[in-house]
Amino acid sequence: MKQDGVILIVDDDEDILVAGKLLLKRHFSSVQICNQPENIPRLLSEQKFDAILLDMNFGPGESSGAQGYLWLEKILEIDPQSVVIMITAHGGVDVAVDAMKLGATDFIAKPWQNEKVVATLSAAVQLGRTRTEAKDLRNTNKVLAEVSGASSGQALLGNSPAMKTVFSLIERTAPTDANVLILGENGTGKELIAREIHAQSLRSNKVFMSVDLGSLSETLFESELFGHKKGAFTGAKEDRVGRLQAANGGSLFLDEIGNLPLHLQAKLLTVLEQRMVTPIGANLAVPIDVRVITATNVSKQDLSLESKFRQDLLFRLNTVEIELPPLRKRHQDIAVIANHYINLYARKYHKPVKLLSAKALTAIENYPWPGNVRALRHAIERAIILSQGLELEPIDFQLDPQPNQAGDVVAPVSVNVANSNTIENEDLNLDRLEKGAIKQALQKHRYNISHAAKDLGLTRAALYRRMEKHGF
Repeated sequence: MKQDGVILIVDDDEDILVAGKLLLKRHFSSVQICNQPENIPRLLSEQKFDAILLDMNFGPGESSGAQGYLWLEKILEIDPQSVVIMITAHGGVDVAVDAMKLGATDFIAKPWQNEKVVATLSAAVQLGRTRTEAKDLRNTNKVLAEVSGASSGQALLGNSPAMKTVFSLIERTAPTDANVLILGENGTGKELIAREIHAQSLRSNKVFMSVDLGSLSETLFESELFGHKKGAFTGAKEDRVGRLQAANGGSLFLDEIGNLPLHLQAKLLTVLEQRMVTPIGANLAVPIDVRVITATNVSKQDLSLESKFRQDLLFRLNTVEIELPPLRKRHQDIAVIANHYINLYARKYHKPVKLLSAKALTAIENYPWPGNVRALRHAIERAIILSQGLELEPIDFQLDPQPNQAGDVVAPVSVNVANSNTIENEDLNLDRLEKGAIKQALQKHRYNISHAAKDLGLTRAALYRRMEKHGF
């Protein structure tokens, strides 16, 4: 059975070329020959060779090997990943050593033994393919690192004193390797802050790995973060690298860290203290080099409670704390943010860019925005789609006249047990019922996504998809 491999033989002796081709074409998928080394650059530009068999002497009477060294250097200059095997009838150990020093992979003396040539070429083809795969993986990883660290299309906006403080903290913190804890309500843009820290850091050309701990079940926590070995548990069909290892050299963003159960906090603390991670089923720990950025919507007061969060882990994470103010506490930023999203969604939906009327600007500046910037963005998107006038008016935003303020105590939803099995509302449209249930859950839990999702019996990701669907 032939092995996949493209071989090039370069020799000025036609007999050697013919003999080599007859031998190797029985073992490899493609064999090309060349009797003039001047054609090597053209051949390399036309095709990728897995291995090159190169004579050291071209022309009658030549035995110094200088021409072979010259063409070896040119081949490696054109393609540094090339696998070149030198052949000569005038060589000893010194010649072989010199060729290897210049970058040759192996050396074959004439007259050759067929078995040795085939074995040498088989190993060379495998090496060539491995080098190509490694090069492709390096390029792929580079692109992935650029994509993962790239801007999501959402910008950090604001000229308020509170946001200027945040920008200043980012600028001073980013170039260091200090761990950062970002505090803020849902929808304030905590992941944008994390991405900005990574973008301004010395790790900006490495991967930015984001993990939503709120969407990870407890049973998957260790496998996802630490990785596992094949056969470590039922369903572990192959080795898997954990997120911590995958983010090696870059930044790891752990969102919703405040919702992590205490027993899992202990495992995370051990890894962060030792800077080593042991995949499930492995015996050896793997060193990691990651910058940890965390975020939570849990208040500082709640984080300081031993019953909710390990204080030793908190000290490990909050070398620097950045607190994002809610939108209702920086009304002066609302116009800037609104105009940014008006332009964004006008382009997206191919609509004319409209200005905010004076009444609309007053309305959105006085609105408490319990869902913060995320809610404002969705309101702008809805207004761009629905607006029929020359300017955006208050009615286009469909603002709730009595929105729940963050911090409000919301009365629990009363349930009439006697009528729990009947639907009093005549509207039975499933879409509208779903939208109403989501709205009710969000208001009940003050836009805490984790709690609302739990109440609805959904995962956070599923709730986000439905919020997007219904324009929340």
